[in-house]
Amino acid sequence: MFEQLMQIVQQFGNDAVVKNNSIPNEHNQAVLNETGNSIFSSLQKIATKGNLSQLASLLQGNDINTTNPTVQEITNNVTGSLTEKFGLSNATVSEITTNIIPQILSALINKAKDPQDASFNLSDIISSLTGGNTAQNSGITEAISKYGEQFGLDQNADGEVNMEDAIAAVTKKSGGLGELFGKLFGK
Repeated sequence: MFEQLMQIVQQFGNDAVVKNNSIPNEHNQAVLNETGNSIFSSLQKIATKGNLSQLASLLQGNDINTTNPTVQEITNNVTGSLTEKFGLSNATVSEITTNIIPQILSALINKAKDPQDASFNLSDIISSLTGGNTAQNSGITEAISKYGEQFGLDQNADGEVNMEDAIAAVTKKSGGLGELFGKLFGK
């Protein structure tokens, strides 16, 4: 996931960072790298703090803008990191982060939602954010199960979203797992 995130940061960072006269050219790549690192560490903090509903809500991608508290938290973390490490003004960094953080998060989530994109899958994202911590993975999986029921992922109407539902989704003629994860991510 980290590599894909960095690719997205590079994609959106060109206009916001490279073409920004307020950032010295010799710092462009370092600013982009720090932006990606800071976004990733912010997502990890959200996962490790146990804010599972916050993370599940973000992964649905329905409200990726600067008024979303999760996006604000990530933006504040990135802003603080860039200001501290590069001595850039708050105004410059705020201009950068408020523009590209929602774009980066939206692109990341859209890649995760895309059943045609094999570079992302839910278990890899969860594992990346929790550092492979099985207890946290389980907690996030439970949150997905809880919220998955609300999104109609309970294929057999037993009140749980589990492997039986995945099997049911795969054996259905329409959509299969792509549809199952599409529902989870709000597609």
